[in-house]
Amino acid sequence: MNRTTLSLIAGTTALAAVTAFAAFDSPSASGAAAPEAAAQRPVERTGLLCPAPSMSDIADTAYTSFTPATKGAASGGKAQLRAAAAQSGDEPGGSGKSKGGKGSTRQTDAPVLTPKAPGTPAAGETSGAETPALIGTADGGFAPGWTVQETTEVAAGTGRGLLGVNCTGADTEFWFPGGSTAAGRTDYVHLTNPDDSAAVVDIELYGKDGAIKSPLGENLTVKPHASEPILLSTLTDERLEDLTVHVSVRSGRVGAAVQALDDKAGGDWLAAAADPAGGLVLPGIPKDATDVRLTAFAPGDDDADLKIRLASPAGLITPAGNETLHVKAGMTTTVDLGDVTRGEAGSLVLAPTDQTVPVVAALQVIRGKGDKKEMAFIPATAAVGTRATAADNSVKGTTLALTAPSGTATVKVTASAGSEGGSPVTKTYTLKSGTTQNIDAPSPAGLKGTYALTVEPVSGAPVYASRTLAATEGTVPAFTVQTLPDDHGTVSVPQTEQDLSILQK
Repeated sequence: MNRTTLSLIAGTTALAAVTAFAAFDSPSASGAAAPEAAAQRPVERTGLLCPAPSMSDIADTAYTSFTPATKGAASGGKAQLRAAAAQSGDEPGGSGKSKGGKGSTRQTDAPVLTPKAPGTPAAGETSGAETPALIGTADGGFAPGWTVQETTEVAAGTGRGLLGVNCTGADTEFWFPGGSTAAGRTDYVHLTNPDDSAAVVDIELYGKDGAIKSPLGENLTVKPHASEPILLSTLTDERLEDLTVHVSVRSGRVGAAVQALDDKAGGDWLAAAADPAGGLVLPGIPKDATDVRLTAFAPGDDDADLKIRLASPAGLITPAGNETLHVKAGMTTTVDLGDVTRGEAGSLVLAPTDQTVPVVAALQVIRGKGDKKEMAFIPATAAVGTRATAADNSVKGTTLALTAPSGTATVKVTASAGSEGGSPVTKTYTLKSGTTQNIDAPSPAGLKGTYALTVEPVSGAPVYASRTLAATEGTVPAFTVQTLPDDHGTVSVPQTEQDLSILQK
C-alpha cells in the first residue's frame, strides 16, 4: 500500500471521528439541539449455553425454548440448540467422559431443538447420562428475550430429584456462594465455551477462613465449542461444607453453572449469583421450606455488616435471632435460618447496616425431612427490569413468586400459548411495599403442553421474581427454583445524526 493511499485513509478516518464526535457534542459546544434520549430496540442476536444435564443413566431431561413476542423485532430469523463437543478427561478435575471418546471434540450437526415461531414454546426431551451440553443461537425475530429452560428428573441415586437451570449467556466472571466439597456432596462447575478460540479459566475457592490454595484450578483450558465439568473436590484436599466458588476468565468467555449433588438431600443447579452489591434480594423461598441456609461472601478488602429481613405477605419482618450478619472480607459466612418462612411466601432482603460493602449471596433451601427431603438454591438476583421470562410451566407444578421490597409496584404477567395449543392470557397484579406474593399466575386458555410466563413491571418500585417447579418423586417433594432477572430482550441505542457544522469551526 503506497503513502498516498495511507494518507487518504487517515484523513477519512479523522473526518469520521470528528463527525461522530459532533453527533454526541453538547448543545453548549455545538449550538445544536440536545440529542434525543437513547431508544430501546429489540436485540438482533442472542446466544445461550446449557450445561450437560446429568451423569445418571436414569435421568430424563426436558428442554423448553421460548421467545416472547416483542414489538419492533425483526422478521425472520431462527433459533436452535446444538450439542457442544465433549472435552478430554485429561483436564484437571475433568469428568473423563466424552461423547466421541477420550480427547474428542466432535460436535454433532443436528439441532437438538428448533423453535418454530416467537410466542409459542418449543419442547424436546432426552434421557440418559450421555446428553451433552448445548450451544444455542437465535437471531432476527427469535432473539429478543430468548429463554431456554433445562429440567431434569432423576428417580434415584446421588442428586436424585428435580434439577432445573435457565440456560445463560457467556461471560467472563461468575460467583457461586453455596458450593461444597464436604463428604456426601459432589459438586461440579460446568464450563462451556461457545467461541472459535479456546478459553482460559481460573476457579478460586473461598472457605470460612479465606482463600483455599488450589493450583489445579488455575489456567484451565476449555476448547472451542466444548464443555467441561470440573469436580470441585479434585481442586483441593480440604473437605468443606460451605464454599464460595469464583470463576474468572483470563481469555475468551464461557458459560458457567454449578451442579450440586447430595447423597441425602437430592440435587439441583446453583446458578451464578448477581454481581457483588451492597444490597441484595433472594426471592421466592417456598412457604413449606423446612430449612434455609444463607451463604454470603465479601470479595473486596472490607468487612460487610448486613441487616437480614424477610419480605413476607404482610411486609418486611426481621427473623428472630438473625437480625444481622457480619461477613469478613474474603471469607465465606453462613447462617442457618431454619424454617424462616413459617408456612408463608417469603423473600430474603439483605441491606447494609451502615457502610455499603459489595457482597454476593445465595440460599440453600430444603423441603421435607429425614430421608424424604430435597434441596434447591436461590441466588441473589437482579430486578426484573423491563421483562423477565420463564419457560417450561405447568398448571399444577408452577409457583410464581413476586416481591417489591422498596415500594408498591404493579406487574403484568402473561401466560403464552401452549407448546401444543392454547391462547395467551394476561393478568395484572399489585404488590404492596415490602411484601412477597405467590401469585395465582394465569395459564393459557385451552392449554395443551407446556407454556411460558413473562413478567413485566408496569409502574412503581423494582420487582424481583422467581419461579418454582415442583414434582413428587415417590414420597420426596422434589423442586427447583429459577430466579427471573431481565431477559435482555432490548438494548439501549443512542439517537445519533451527522453534524458536519463542526468542521467549519
